[in-house]
Amino acid sequence: MNEVTTVGIDLAKSVFAVHAVGEDGRVLLRRMISRARLVETIANLPPSVIGMEACSGSHEWARRFQSLGHTVRLMAPAFVAPYRKSGKNDGNDAEAICEAVRRPTMRFVPIKTADQQAVLTLHRVRQGFVAERTAVINRLRGLLIEFGVTLPQGADRVRRGLHSLTERLPGLAARALNDLGAHLRVLDERVAEYDRELKRLAKGDADACRLQTIPGPVTASAIVASVGHASEFRNGRQFAAWLGLTPRQWSSGGKMRLGRITKRGDAYLRMLLVLGARALLRRAAARSDRLSRWALAVRARRGYHRALTAIAAKNARILWVVLAKGERFRALPA
Repeated sequence: MNEVTTVGIDLAKSVFAVHAVGEDGRVLLRRMISRARLVETIANLPPSVIGMEACSGSHEWARRFQSLGHTVRLMAPAFVAPYRKSGKNDGNDAEAICEAVRRPTMRFVPIKTADQQAVLTLHRVRQGFVAERTAVINRLRGLLIEFGVTLPQGADRVRRGLHSLTERLPGLAARALNDLGAHLRVLDERVAEYDRELKRLAKGDADACRLQTIPGPVTASAIVASVGHASEFRNGRQFAAWLGLTPRQWSSGGKMRLGRITKRGDAYLRMLLVLGARALLRRAAARSDRLSRWALAVRARRGYHRALTAIAAKNARILWVVLAKGERFRALPA
């Protein structure tokens, strides 16, 4: 009897498309299933390989299906799209997922644990507060310039000069801007509180403790929560490519053409690594170790912004070595 061996599920909010095939590839199940009945339907199937796109809610569904005895594999949506045979709809998407997960060369996304997602929730909320704080500062500077008051760039300068400047403004405007200043102080406290919590979590994790010697506690915590097992990547370059820090290739006929970085990976992790590269480059002139001298040489040869990307990619490779081999980073001497 031909039993289901591979299942493709197109995730959604309320109604899910399920496409299941047997070992010979014959379609055995193709239907739309409501959210309330999805777990029951999957539980009634024999142990199978279940493929899904890595998207909102996919990690939670993956953990549920794993608890039912299935093997779950998540894939980037960009890797699934080429297997869609005709127009885009939920059924065809599920069929494409079912086809893609059967490919022996397919690359999969690591499934995160609930604890990893909890740590990433802290990072996402903190980043939201940081973005909101930046918006408040820009709003303050924009409103002050309407009254002929210009503030230099820099968040600290805005904080220091706001109270003395609002005293010279009309009452209504001063009140509104003081309210924005109070909101800015609340956001500062929130960000500082989350920073303390993330540092505490990083100190309690062995991998994060090893990584802190390179990017700092916040980035170390985000990397550990996002990556999980670095051994799933063959080498540091594949890890850097997963983060979107390697050039896009347009090569043909034996001619190698490299374009801009792909930006395929997690934008938040890439941003943290680039910020860390900026800090390293800022301090490089005062140091004489090999990494600092290399960073300065890249900046002189390729420019500031390309140097930041190159440093971020190198740091990503170093992070992979630290995570995959359980070693501590040791800066090379001059």
